[in-house]
Amino acid sequence: MRLLLLFSAVCFWLGAKAQSYFPPIQNLEWETLDPEELNWCPEQVEALYDLLDENDTKAFILLKDGRIVLEQYFDNFTQLTPWYWASAGKTLTAALVGIAQEEGLLDINNPVSDYLGEGWTSCDSLEESAITVRHQLTMTTGLDYNVPDQNCTEPICLTCLSEPGSFWYYYNAPYTLLKDVIESATGQTINQYNSSKVQSITGMTGSFFTIESNSNVYFSNARSMARFGLLIANEGLWNGTAVMGDADYFQNMVTTSQGLNEAYGYLWWLNGTSTFMVPGTPFVFPGMLVPDAPADCIVAAGMNGQFINVVASEGLVWVRMGEAPGNELVPLILNNLIWQKINQLECTTNVAEVGGSVALDLYPNPTTGILHMGESGHHFSGDAEALILDASGKVVMTVKPSEGITSVDVSALPAGTYLVRLQDRNAAYTGRFVKL
Repeated sequence: MRLLLLFSAVCFWLGAKAQSYFPPIQNLEWETLDPEELNWCPEQVEALYDLLDENDTKAFILLKDGRIVLEQYFDNFTQLTPWYWASAGKTLTAALVGIAQEEGLLDINNPVSDYLGEGWTSCDSLEESAITVRHQLTMTTGLDYNVPDQNCTEPICLTCLSEPGSFWYYYNAPYTLLKDVIESATGQTINQYNSSKVQSITGMTGSFFTIESNSNVYFSNARSMARFGLLIANEGLWNGTAVMGDADYFQNMVTTSQGLNEAYGYLWWLNGTSTFMVPGTPFVFPGMLVPDAPADCIVAAGMNGQFINVVASEGLVWVRMGEAPGNELVPLILNNLIWQKINQLECTTNVAEVGGSVALDLYPNPTTGILHMGESGHHFSGDAEALILDASGKVVMTVKPSEGITSVDVSALPAGTYLVRLQDRNAAYTGRFVKL
């Protein structure tokens, strides 16, 4: 059973995230939180840094409720060194589209040709008019991705393969044209619009640049990337100011956006689904996208391992910038390896406190209702008692197990991560589960 994050040393409301801290926008000040306050062991932090270093990482930052817990740079990188986001920057574009819609400047249900004019593809006018901005956001334009250059946005490169919404494929060119949609709708360059609507409020820095045939690549330092993650963790709010004020759009952005790839919202990757698709293939895979991450984790992922991971329920954000650690187009395996190390950060429970601790098998995990405790065939003593604690350490349920496997209905608990401590006359048991 894998270890999930428990931030027992930092209190937050049951069923809701803690009040976030927001760093100032005018200077480099940023409050920190000592890892020891989260009961994180120095040797486990070093093990995480070793993994990052071995995989050509340049920068890594982890925030808890807005405060920096971990910040590490490699290979002469600094807080001010700019680096590309690659496709992780798609999520910033998605935010800008939502802001433009909120301002009444565009409608994602309108045809793309309303903003780019007729003839932006080689499709006939009827086929072209069926492609909407929403299809661009969800990778479901129906355009043929079997082209020599998937970054080519010239009409000759964009031909219709099937009806929009009929298949999902991670095709970069239709996404790239969202830049032109934003600029046509707002009358500003994408950098001007981003500066006035996002950067001026959040303190982010950086710009979109044209790199070879890709005209929509965002560059910034790692702290600006972390600022964006913090904005998303707070549902588009920055210190009380609504950067993204359309709650419906935001919710649709970070939940399944179509029925083809459950793990994709509006340019955001989603964990916790039963199946997923990945870049470069039309196949559907079973299970969660990032199996060692919390089920409610959302991910901005880019080439060579540019990552933003957000777990709003835990007030957790982490970002990674760096080189390619392998041959994957988007190395989601590395993203999961980082989660494995994060899950191991917490120090082992003090044996003196509980008189020794045995791992408690909990299943299904995550769960929506009934939770089973203990392996098949295991029997707890008749005087056993199990406490279920929320992430602040508050006891939310007490269970008196009978002989044999214990089952408890946790459907009434809010979504989140919980700790189970079970004590009987023979041993103390601990385990964690995620309630969806």
